[in-house]
Amino acid sequence: MNEQPKPVRNRTWTVTVDIVEEGDDETRVHAVLDTGEQVLESRANARRNPHDTPVPVIGEEFAVGRALVGLGYQLLRTGTVDAAADDIAIHSR
Repeated sequence: MNEQPKPVRNRTWTVTVDIVEEGDDETRVHAVLDTGEQVLESRANARRNPHDTPVPVIGEEFAVGRALVGLGYQLLRTGTVDAAADDIAIHSR
């Protein structure tokens, strides 16, 4: 038999990260993931220890990292719920 190749599915997801510096002490981040089918959002912040030297990029790294981890957790929860719903649908046929 001559099997046909399976079709390839390509998708592009977009992540937008907005960073707001509030003085030398706080960084706020709003991250948005758009899959084309759903939009997930995460917010995070980072505060500088008053004993540390102000280095804005460090606050950005912490705040963005936290926001992206938040998006990751949301994706895992969404996948878990979707898999459970698919499993229920298959078994109820």
